[in-house]
This record gives sequence, C-alpha cells and structure tokens, in this order.
Amino acid sequence: MMLKKVYDFSALETALTDISGELEETFDALLPVPDGGDAKVVEAMRYALFAGGKRLRPFLVRATADLFGVSRTSSLRAGAALECIHTYSLVHDDLPAMDDDDLRRGKPTVHKAFDEATAILAGDALLTFAFEILADESTHADPRVRAALVSLIARASGHHGMVGGQMLDLDAEDKTLGEQEIIRLQQMKTGALIVSSVEAGAVLGKASPHARHALVAYARAVGLAFQIADDLLDHTASEAEMGKATGKDADAGKETLLSLWGEDRAREQARILTEQALGYLEEFGDKAELLRDVAQFAIHRRR
Repeated sequence: MMLKKVYDFSALETALTDISGELEETFDALLPVPDGGDAKVVEAMRYALFAGGKRLRPFLVRATADLFGVSRTSSLRAGAALECIHTYSLVHDDLPAMDDDDLRRGKPTVHKAFDEATAILAGDALLTFAFEILADESTHADPRVRAALVSLIARASGHHGMVGGQMLDLDAEDKTLGEQEIIRLQQMKTGALIVSSVEAGAVLGKASPHARHALVAYARAVGLAFQIADDLLDHTASEAEMGKATGKDADAGKETLLSLWGEDRAREQARILTEQALGYLEEFGDKAELLRDVAQFAIHRRR
C-alpha cells in the first residue's frame, strides 16, 4: 500500500503569520479612526480588515518580490492594497443583494455588525483606499512602477476581472454552464486577483518579460487549484471548520467544476494544476520555495 505524503507547511505558516502581523501594524498606522461623523465607516473598514484570514494575496506579493530583491516596505504596501481590494469584495459579496451571508471568518459579516448602508460605504472606501496606497511614492520611488501597479490591479479587480466574474457568478444560478464557461468565471472572480498579486511582485522587481510570464502562468494554475479546493471544502467541510456558511452554491443551483467533474476528477485536476505550477517555478531555484509551498497548500489545506 502506498503511503500518503505528508507536507510540512511550517515555513509557510510562519511566513503567513509574520505578514499578517505586519499588515495589521500597517493598517493600524494608515487607517486611524478619525473624530467626527466619518468615524463609523472607518470603524467598519477596520472591522473587515482585522477579521483575520490567510492574507494569501499580500504574501504572494512579498514572496514574488523577494525573488528580485524588492524592499519589504514596497511589497508590504502593495500587498496591503491588494488585501483592501480582496476585503472590499468580501464585504460586498456578503450583502443581502449578493450572497446574503451572516458569517465571515467566524464573525458577523460587516452588514450584520454595522448595517447594510455602512457595509456598502466601507467596501467602496476600501477599494479607493487601495489605490491611494498604490499611488503614494512610499510604495515605490519609480512613478512608472506605481502607474503599472495601478493599471494592473485596476484591471484585475474591475469588470475585466473580479467584478466581471462576480457578475457571471450571479447570472449562473440555475443555468447549465460548460467546463470552459466555469473556468472563465472562476479565473475572473477569484483567479484574477491572485494572478495580479504575483504579477505585482514582478512589477515591483522590474522582472524580465520571460520571468514575469512564468510567474503569471504559475499564478493562473495556483488560482484555479485554489478554487477547486474551495469547491471541495464547501462540499465536505462543516460551517464551523470554514467559519462561514457552506453548500450555498449547490443550494443556489450553481454549476461548479466539482458538480461537473465529480469529486475524484476534481481532486486529480487540482493535483495536475499544482504540478504545472511547480514546473513554472523551476528557473527560480531555491528562492521560490515558499511559492512552491503555496501551490501544495492550495490542495492540501483543510479550510
């Protein structure tokens, strides 16, 4: 009988813990609660930002930027901007008009902890705050790099990427989608921001076109593997394990790669994607070890 390989993610977990702490310090400094009537929206922004989570996107920025010797301040600020965008998307996704969720990361969602109007405004403010961070010269001394980051992340988070994917997802209820339609939806809704996190590190490091292409290919494979793993966890894990409601896609009649392929094929496809992702990192040698860990973590995580 073949023994199942056990992966050691301790280095990755340490790195994720480290960047989570640095992010919270950064947000604490960048986003103090003001005096006056606007305090409530900032409190809601902070509530969402400090709710925890894997901090995967900021980590991907840093791990990629480290390949090119980028300063930690630059990668942390770019990662903070991406975390603001990711967090805004969760705040809006949880609203009654969207997924109508009461829990996020085991805590009441923003519209439950505050109110619906405040949640909308907090999401809007997080999105715009992200670009304020990116455009500041503290993020990078070269204005061309800052402009490239703004363009890259705006495209990934807007109608070409995350927002467009969310629209496709809302429109997918009780529709029969083919494999390529589902993949496109997931690459836009979830994958685009993951890809832009990796690509942002390459932009900060002024990477060669060849290196940037390899990293984008890695990120696309990892992003789709993460989404397949999310679908599997949504199908197999409990609400307590996930910290949010599970089984909602199935209840809404939404097609996923899991519903299309079945559990065994979905797991195999996630494994293949992970192997592809690892292949794209070969040219970076040992420097990319944490990025390799992310690829394995995508399909072996439990929440």
